[in-house]
Amino acid sequence: MANTNTVITTWRENMQFHSTNPAGELIIDASPEDGGNGDGLRPKALMLSALAGCSGLDVASMIKKMKLEVEDFKIDITAELTDEHPKYYHKVSVDYHFYGKSLEEKKLQRAVDLSVEKYCGVMEMFRRFAEMTINTHYHNS
Repeated sequence: MANTNTVITTWRENMQFHSTNPAGELIIDASPEDGGNGDGLRPKALMLSALAGCSGLDVASMIKKMKLEVEDFKIDITAELTDEHPKYYHKVSVDYHFYGKSLEEKKLQRAVDLSVEKYCGVMEMFRRFAEMTINTHYHNS
């Protein structure tokens, strides 16, 4: 049987929705300029959070497995929307930032590469519609 997820999203009021996720729940709302109250997360930006979260989980798992010393790690994503409707991200830049005293750059790059090229399903979905740029930055303290 295929592996499936079910998410139930219910309209609350105006432009606001309540959405359940297998591990929690969240509120989705449009910005005031789009008719909402701005009290929830934006759908397209949630896609970017999903991308960062998916790849971040992969990399964190490999940092643990490789016993690498990393003090901090963050992923910055900048995405450009098309001009025409339906607007979608057609250019996406993913920047991995690692912070620490003695970063093992080759191993960290391997962790990023494995996530980007092999493990992150959300990255693979993005590749179907966007030009992806991946950068890794090391901040040795």
